[in-house]
Order: sequence, then C-alpha cells, then structure tokens
Amino acid sequence: MIILGVDPGLARLGYGVIKVLKNKKVKCLDFGVIETLKSKKREERLKEINNQLSKIIKKYQPNLLATEKVYFFKNLKTVIPVAEASGIVLLNAAKKNIPVFEFTPLQIKFSLTNNGRAEKKEIIKKIKKVFKLRKNVVIDDAFDALACALTVVFKTS
Repeated sequence: MIILGVDPGLARLGYGVIKVLKNKKVKCLDFGVIETLKSKKREERLKEINNQLSKIIKKYQPNLLATEKVYFFKNLKTVIPVAEASGIVLLNAAKKNIPVFEFTPLQIKFSLTNNGRAEKKEIIKKIKKVFKLRKNVVIDDAFDALACALTVVFKTS
C-alpha cells in the first residue's frame, strides 16, 4: 500500500510518500515541498500546487492520502490560504478516488510519540528513526507530511 501524506500550505506544501510493507514495516519513497512564490497571484500559486501535486499522485499512485486537518490558527491571515491549499489536496484525492484521512496535530503527535504535546524535534527524531533517514537536512513541512502518512499506519495497527 502506498500512502501520500500532505501538510497543506500556500507558500510551502509538504509531501511524503511511504510504502507499507509486510508486518506494518514502512519505507519512505519520496518527500519534499512544493514551494510557490509570494510574488505570484494566489490563484497562480494554487494552480502550481495543483499541477505539482497531480504529478506526484500520477507518479506514485497512492492508495490513501493523509493530511493535517485545517483548524483554528493563531494567525488569521494564514488560515484562508492554508484552507485553500487543503481544498486543492482534497480535490486531487477526490478526482482520483483516493480515500482521505484527516488528522489534527494532536492526533499526529500522539500517534507518533504517545504525547499529544510533543515538540517538533521529537516528531522529527521519530520519523528519522522509522525511515532510517541519515540526512541532517530537515524540511519541517515534508516531515509533517511524513508524520501524517505514518499516523495512518500507526492508527490502523
């Protein structure tokens, strides 16, 4: 089974693609970010996200999509663009009939660390351990997307 994890955002949308092997072992196939320029119009940025995400879905043909649920933000300026990016993600899944799992940050943190208030560094440490990632490069949005994908595996174990 292939799971695409997505951390929605307009400036940076994180993605992580994992494969679930026998006995719930997992392998990281790909991860990264789709970045859009602030100098472009919002609709152009959303189109760019749509096009890049469509390519990722076409390449990996995921069986499931996991994403972070858009909830109340402290910064009201970011909630609408993030919700719009989330809509692009959900639309892409619907167009390909890919089932979607949405998780709150608390659910994701708890599933990975048994602590809903875990710090970002704990999540990153867990992801690096699970996937045996040796790179020191940490792309928060991509790791958040991998965490979403892993949550599906851990919650259905």
